[in-house]
Amino acid sequence: MVLHRAVPRPAVLTPGVATSHFRPVLLDASSREGLRDLEALAASSAVGAVHDTIEDQLDELIRCEDPAVAHSPGSLAASRRRICGETPLWQWGTWVFYPWNGRLVHVLPRKGFQRVRTDRNRNKLDRVQQRDLRARRIGVVGLSVGNSAAVTLAMEGVGGSFRLADFDTVGLSNLNRLRAGIGDLGVSKAVLAARQMFEIDPYLDIEVFTGGLTEDSIGPFFDGVGGTRPLDLLVEECDTVWAKVAAREFARHRGIPVLMDANDRGLLDVERFDHEPHRPLFHGRAGGSTSADVARMDRDELLSLLLAVVDEPRLSPAMRDAIGEIGRSLSSWPQLASGVMLGGALVTDTARRILLGEPIPSGRTYIDLDELIPATGRQTAPAFVRELEEVR
Repeated sequence: MVLHRAVPRPAVLTPGVATSHFRPVLLDASSREGLRDLEALAASSAVGAVHDTIEDQLDELIRCEDPAVAHSPGSLAASRRRICGETPLWQWGTWVFYPWNGRLVHVLPRKGFQRVRTDRNRNKLDRVQQRDLRARRIGVVGLSVGNSAAVTLAMEGVGGSFRLADFDTVGLSNLNRLRAGIGDLGVSKAVLAARQMFEIDPYLDIEVFTGGLTEDSIGPFFDGVGGTRPLDLLVEECDTVWAKVAAREFARHRGIPVLMDANDRGLLDVERFDHEPHRPLFHGRAGGSTSADVARMDRDELLSLLLAVVDEPRLSPAMRDAIGEIGRSLSSWPQLASGVMLGGALVTDTARRILLGEPIPSGRTYIDLDELIPATGRQTAPAFVRELEEVR
């Protein structure tokens, strides 16, 4: 069977397929069943492009297993034959089909794929640490700002299993900060993030909650179906106040650390409920408000609570000015792509360190680029501010 030649053009996808599919199809062509399915798929109109760089990937695997060896073309060919045995190269490894874009991609088997894809993480992360991180399950709530965190976590290999929750879909105004294109308009934000992560690593385990967090879904989101697959860490980036409070209540009850990037002045928030089971939510800034209280609040009360949570006096001037203009001259909170990408980096770095056992305390840190890289002549506060919250 030849997979490298032209294949029929893909059929027009229905809107439901275009907006809902997020899980790739993995095929093992060395098995009879996998070969049958691969041949049927390759002959169908679903495949729009075939990508097969398996020989190059194998060569990378061979070189990273023993970097000190200077391989020749002949030694690489011999090593490939040793690894594949009697299996033809085109049948060896895994064929991955992405139904949302029609791509059929040939990649290394799971173990080899993970080894090569994260090889450049060494020696910042050794192999044992990489395996430890791969075994962790991370929840991300809010996949607008949270998209940057989820995708960066996947890229760095921080987490092998993910749960993604967001009730919203991609709109044109999201494209100022969301890693998406115009072809993604109307797609669930949770589905979009899952697709992007699977295109980085098809072996990930990802569940999506396209209804967001609700009273019905929050239990399975944290614990898995049957309560047998709990989260190890939560990244909370949603705008819904009830979900912000309820997620922390669940996390505190289960001893799960929570990270939040506030997307203003580089504010990163850490709540170590795994170490402090009685710690007040939001470091006490929400008072004694519970999710049940929040469910009864009107719009003004919700805004007051949200401003207390984000520490209104310490907001950037632009964000403070925006508060009174939302619903008048502004449709929503102002956000920039650079701040969102910075937040993804801060969340990923901190999540990695927490999951590897570093004693990162609860508190808030400002990585304010206006202070770190000030304009000439500006008077600035200290560039790096750490607030350690003490429970009183």
